[in-house]
Amino acid sequence: MLRGKILVIDDEKFILKSLKQHLEKEGCEVLTAESGEEGLEICKADTPDIVLLDLNMPGISGIETLNALKKLNSDLIVIIITAYGDIEAAVSAIKQGAYDFVEKPFELNRITVLIKKALETIHLKRKVDYFRGERHDTYSFDNIIGVSAAIRDVITLARKVSESDANTILIQGESGTGKSLLARAIHYHSPRASEPFVEVTCTAIPETLIESELFGHEKGAFTDARAAKKGLFEVADGGTIYLDEIGDIKLSTQAKLLRALEEKTFKRVGGLKDIAVNVRIIATTNRKDLEGAVREGTFRADLYYRLKVFPIFIPPLRQRKEDIIPLALHYIKRFNREFRKNLQGISPEAEKLLRDYPWYGNARELRNIIERICILEDTDIIYPEHLPSEIVNCSGTAPESGEGASSGLPEEDLSLKEAEKRLIEKALKKSEGNQTRAAGLLGISRDALRYKMQKLGLL
Repeated sequence: MLRGKILVIDDEKFILKSLKQHLEKEGCEVLTAESGEEGLEICKADTPDIVLLDLNMPGISGIETLNALKKLNSDLIVIIITAYGDIEAAVSAIKQGAYDFVEKPFELNRITVLIKKALETIHLKRKVDYFRGERHDTYSFDNIIGVSAAIRDVITLARKVSESDANTILIQGESGTGKSLLARAIHYHSPRASEPFVEVTCTAIPETLIESELFGHEKGAFTDARAAKKGLFEVADGGTIYLDEIGDIKLSTQAKLLRALEEKTFKRVGGLKDIAVNVRIIATTNRKDLEGAVREGTFRADLYYRLKVFPIFIPPLRQRKEDIIPLALHYIKRFNREFRKNLQGISPEAEKLLRDYPWYGNARELRNIIERICILEDTDIIYPEHLPSEIVNCSGTAPESGEGASSGLPEEDLSLKEAEKRLIEKALKKSEGNQTRAAGLLGISRDALRYKMQKLGLL
């Protein structure tokens, strides 16, 4: 059974009657009009899904009616009914926005197939529009929670750049500050919102594969290249490519990335042909000072300044303490819905402890703690006893990175887990949030550090 509202516009009453009877038997609601003028009046008062439109009618022509219908609703599907031998006019109508055409005399089954295909197109488009709207709502600037002047300035700046023609944006901030959320908000509030948003976690791709992943490869370019493959830049054409932790890309790939930025072209690995793309690049890094990497020679100066056309810095949570409680309340609402809980708020004593804690894991660490409380605790209000010991026992001052520095707790009271967490926090502070350098200070791999950070609620 078909489900849809169909408007038939034709000056032949027999055709109107036969189409109405047939389509109603198929399950459709059918409206009829004997002229283009009458059809337009019906469309102004009602909203059909599909219009079956005769090209040759007295009064305004079918082409004029088509153009007027499209002005009323650019997404309206119009199927042209044309006389035998008038194919040229039907093709012209398709160029002007008609969906398809059928010749007279037509078989009713042919009409049924066309209507079914058109309704499937409508349903698919509605799903896509819903999905896009949902993504827009999910990654709305309104979902970036904060009352501090610092975060409001970040949002104002991001709104401006989202609507601009800027093709390169560099977002800097510590891990967990919300760089990914801001990048998506910029994309889904930009003219590119209906185009792809392609995320590349630079640290997750082996150095030997990152160039192939970004720019693609031709068949036979290397041992396992059994077929040509598009790179992520091609996939993102027209949209946004999000390069997370760009500071960790090797120098040889940086050179090719710079060329893609400046010339908007690149070659696949093993390829000779230049491929042109139109993408916006949003790059992020948790390094507070990417210029330091330039000075060290691990990041190209020309690429850095090319990316820094529009820089945005997200301050760490400990520097905007007035955002801590609004964020915590936001996460409570979120996890109440997710876990069907009814947490009402946070006690004043718990609020003070949350504000005093340094939050080296930033908003991500706060979210993880609220999530744990929502899952494990059966309470209406969060009190100090519901908070992790590292928050309850925190001195409220940031630990120093020198030998013998105080952690805010007597050493004999530290559990192994707490001691490990303090050590990681010190390493992150000393490395200005750079996980690779922090791992080096601790004598472990970056992957091992990230595993421990996740286990300890720092990611």
